Amino acid sequence: MRIDKFIWSVRLSKTRNDAAKACNKGWILINGQRTKSGKNVKIDDIISVKNKTIFRKYKVLQILKSRVGAKLVADYIEEITPEEDLFKLKITNEFNKIGTPIQDKNSKGRPTKKDRRELDKLKQ
Repeated sequence: MRIDKFIWSVRLSKTRNDAAKACNKGWILINGQRTKSGKNVKIDDIISVKNKTIFRKYKVLQILKSRVGAKLVADYIEEITPEEDLFKLKITNEFNKIGTPIQDKNSKGRPTKKDRRELDKLKQ
């Protein structure tokens, strides 16, 4: 089975086209090597998929014939990403949350006109 179709079938990508684009950008590796979207996947291959700052690693357990439900994905792939990498991803996500502007706990998203006026008064 082609790598782009496999990535889509085990729900690591929303569409097959997205999986093919990820292959072309170098975000998908098979056994540590960059690959094209037409490369075939075999049992026991290690697939690495770029996720923000790290590569998440999966071991191919079985080849499937078509897209499967989310509950059945564990029968076909096993995540073998090291704990250190998952910790780095968690820290990065927390840092990105902290980097956003702090607002009133009742407000959501962009400040209102009233909030902006209050901020302008504080600055003066």
